[in-house]
Amino acid sequence: MRVTEITTGRRFAVAFDDGEDFFASLQDFCHSTGLRAGHIPTLIGGFSSVRLVGTCGPLTDPERPLWDEIEVKNLEVLGGGTLAWDAANNRIAPHIHVSAGLKADSADGRTSHLLGGTVQFITELVIEEWVAPAVTRLPNPNLFDVPLLTFGEES
Repeated sequence: MRVTEITTGRRFAVAFDDGEDFFASLQDFCHSTGLRAGHIPTLIGGFSSVRLVGTCGPLTDPERPLWDEIEVKNLEVLGGGTLAWDAANNRIAPHIHVSAGLKADSADGRTSHLLGGTVQFITELVIEEWVAPAVTRLPNPNLFDVPLLTFGEES
């Protein structure tokens, strides 16, 4: 377990509009506000399409992380996540999970790690800034290079 006390800063209400690329807009928001770490306690909205971690085939090794993705269209989502600083690329490194209902399929659901998406109508989120300590996401070579939340390290 890794644990630290977090000092919070600003809190934002953000609305992304129809047609916006979710992650590009999130990066723009973080850049324009100078936000380097935080969390998204609530994310709700519609997406015309999303890319989620998933596969339609059998897992070759259930103990390893899955890097495959699926695309899902026309859905409503509820989610949350964390934002950490990626010093190597000088940008925010989001880790967001969503539960999504497929509108055209009796709201049948999907839940997974969000890799990308295009907003349909509106997506609203709350972002709370973490100002101390430094929070980064570093790949762990002993854990299949899964990027783990790290406290107090810039690189």
